[in-house]
Amino acid sequence: MNGYLPQHFTEKMEKILGHEYDNFMSSYDAPRVYGLRINRLKLDVQAWKQLSPMGGDVRSIPWAEDGLYYKEGERPGKHPHYHAGLYYIQEPSAMAPVELLDVQPGHRVLDLCAAPGGKSTQIAGKLQGKGLLVTNDNAKERTKALAKNIELAGVRNAVVLNEEPAALAPVFKEYFDRILVDAPCSGEGMFRKDESMIAEWEKHSVQRCSTMQRDILRIAGSMLAPGGLLVYSTCTFSPEENEQQIATFLADNPDFQVLKVPNRFGWQPGRPDLVPVTVQLEADRLQSIEGTVRLWPHHIEGEGHYVAVLRREGERPPFEAAAHAASESLQMSSRNVPLGKAVTANGGSLKRESSRNAGKQGDKRQDHREERREAKRQTKKEWLNAGVAKPLAKRDAIERTRSEEEANPIDLWREQSEQFAINAAAWPGRAVAYGSRIYIQPDELPSLDGLRVVRAGWYVGEAKRGRIEPSHPLAMGLTREEAVRSVNWSSDDPQTLRFLKGETVFASDSDITLCEGMPLKGYVLVCADGFPIGWGKYAGGMIKNELPAGWRWM
Repeated sequence: MNGYLPQHFTEKMEKILGHEYDNFMSSYDAPRVYGLRINRLKLDVQAWKQLSPMGGDVRSIPWAEDGLYYKEGERPGKHPHYHAGLYYIQEPSAMAPVELLDVQPGHRVLDLCAAPGGKSTQIAGKLQGKGLLVTNDNAKERTKALAKNIELAGVRNAVVLNEEPAALAPVFKEYFDRILVDAPCSGEGMFRKDESMIAEWEKHSVQRCSTMQRDILRIAGSMLAPGGLLVYSTCTFSPEENEQQIATFLADNPDFQVLKVPNRFGWQPGRPDLVPVTVQLEADRLQSIEGTVRLWPHHIEGEGHYVAVLRREGERPPFEAAAHAASESLQMSSRNVPLGKAVTANGGSLKRESSRNAGKQGDKRQDHREERREAKRQTKKEWLNAGVAKPLAKRDAIERTRSEEEANPIDLWREQSEQFAINAAAWPGRAVAYGSRIYIQPDELPSLDGLRVVRAGWYVGEAKRGRIEPSHPLAMGLTREEAVRSVNWSSDDPQTLRFLKGETVFASDSDITLCEGMPLKGYVLVCADGFPIGWGKYAGGMIKNELPAGWRWM
C-alpha cells in the first residue's frame, strides 16, 4: 500500500517520526485488526462469550472494557445478535476516547459530532439508562444512521439532534458534565483501514479541517459545566489538527487544563514540540500537552488516533440554576425557526421535530386537510367493502376524524402502554408528543424549541385512529421480562431468520410467555436468545410481522 500514499503525507510523517518512520511505514503492509464492542445495556462481555458462537475466538482490547478483537473472515454483522443490538462493530482505537471521558451513570453528556453513533452507544452503555445523552450531528443524512444505531442499542435516555454547534450553545450553556468532540478531520489515521480516505484527504485539506475544528472546540467549551471533562479526539496524525488545536484552545480558555493520560497500552505522549511558536501559551501549559496521547499503528493493534482530555475548573452549579440560565439564553437568542407545536404530558407545548423550512401555517393547514381527506377515503373504502351505503361511510369518516383530533396522544399512551410493556406508566422521564409520535424524555432536558430534532427522546409509539401502535425502538429498548407478551427462539432457529426477513411466523399458544390476566391476542415481543428483535401481532397461532422495512435482514 505504501506506493498509494501521497508523497506530501509521507514526507510530513518522516519529519515528525524521525527514526520511527520505517516502522510506521511497515504498519501499512501489516494486516488490519477488527473490533466489536459489547452493548452493556443488554449484557456483559462474559455473558456474550457464553452465548455467541464467536465467543471462544475473540481477544480483549486492552483499553476498552467491553471491546474485543475478532478474526478476519468473521461476519458479526450477519448474525441475529447484531440485529438484537448486542454489540457494535467498531475499530479498536476508536473506542479509546469514550473510555477516557470517564462517563458515570447520571451524567449529562454531549456527543457533538456523533454520526454514525458508535461512540454515542458506548457512552449510553456507561450511563446505564441514568442521566442524559444528547447526540448530535450537523449533517442531516448522517443523522439517519445515528438515530438507527441509538435505537438498535436500546438506548432510552438519548436525544438525537441535527444542529450546528453554535445553535446548541445558547440552549446548553455550561450544562454538560461530559462532552465528546470527535472532530471531523483529514482522516490520515484511517488510510490503512479504508483506502478511499486517501482521496478524501487530498480533497479536504488539513487547513480546512483545522479551521473547522477550532470553531467546534471553542463552542463545545462553552457548553461544559465547571468541573466537567471534555475529550477532543481525531483519527489523524496532523499536528495542525491535534496538538495545535489544544494549544490554541488553552491559550483562549485559561479555565481549562489538560488532564494527563497515562502512557499505557503502547500509547505515545502528545508532542508539544509540534506546536508552532505563533501560538502564545505559557511554557507549563504548553508542556502539559505532552499529557495528551497519540495512538500510532506501529505501536498498537489499531489505527491512528489522537486524544486529549480537558478539565474545566470549578464546580457544576445545581441543575435548577443551569436550566434557568439555558432558558434565559434561549429567550434572548435571535434565532427563530418556524416549527409546529407539539403536546407535552402536562398540556404545554413543544416544537415539533421538523426541518428549518417546515411548519409554515399554510403548509400545516394543507397537511391537515390532506390527513382528513385520507382518513375519510380509508374509512369510506372499509365501509363500502363491508357493504354499507355511501352516505353512512362518509358520515362515519367525519365522526372518526373528529374523534382522532380530540384524542391526546399522551392520554392514549397512558391508557394503552401497559398492553405492551409492564408498568410502563411508572417509567422515569416525561412523555411528550411530536405530532402523533410519543417520546419519553429525561426530566432534566431543557426545552428543545428552535432546534432541529431528529429523535426527541425514546420513541415509544404513535397514536393512530384512537390507539397506540408500539414502535420498533420501544421493542429494542425493552427487556423480555418487561414485555406483556413475548416469544423466544434461539438465534439459529429458522423462525428467527424468517422473522428478521420480514416474514410471517407461526407459534402455538404455549410458546407465548404472557403476563397474568392479559389476553393471548395482541402485540408480542419477538426475541432471539432472550433479546428483543421486534414486534409481531399474535392471533390464532400466527405472528404477523411488524418489523419495519428498514430494519429487515437483507
